[in-house]
Amino acid sequence: MRSVSLAGAGIAGLSLILAGALSSATNANPPAPAPIVVVPGAENYTAAPSPFPNGVMIAVLSGNPSEAGRPYTIRIKLPDGARVPVHTHGDTENVTVIQGTFLVAIGDTFDASKLKALPPGAYVSIPPNLAHYAMAKGPTIVDVSGLGPESTNFLK
Repeated sequence: MRSVSLAGAGIAGLSLILAGALSSATNANPPAPAPIVVVPGAENYTAAPSPFPNGVMIAVLSGNPSEAGRPYTIRIKLPDGARVPVHTHGDTENVTVIQGTFLVAIGDTFDASKLKALPPGAYVSIPPNLAHYAMAKGPTIVDVSGLGPESTNFLK
């Protein structure tokens, strides 16, 4: 195995280092896929569907959330105060807070007094079919990853 130092490489340098490391793999294996690098501001956001509140935006960073058995990562941008209604997922949902404060709680009724604050860098993994809800404190960005197909069931 080849070791590569990333010190001082920056995002552009990291991409080149990763591409070079991947291309130097032995020919006995099929070519490795190219790395995916998304820098802040390069995301392709679209408005989130209802029942997400107005102003919530979603961008697919990698994969295809509708493809069965394949990994995906999406980025969700929420304005201050945006509430994500009570919902469940058909598979594990992994969330990393990138910016702002993401408030989350478990339960089948939205109760703001139960919300727990997750600061930037926090990570939470929600098991399948567990009812939960969230809210943004300040402009908030989270990355959500899992195995497709992504399924969200909003509860009434």
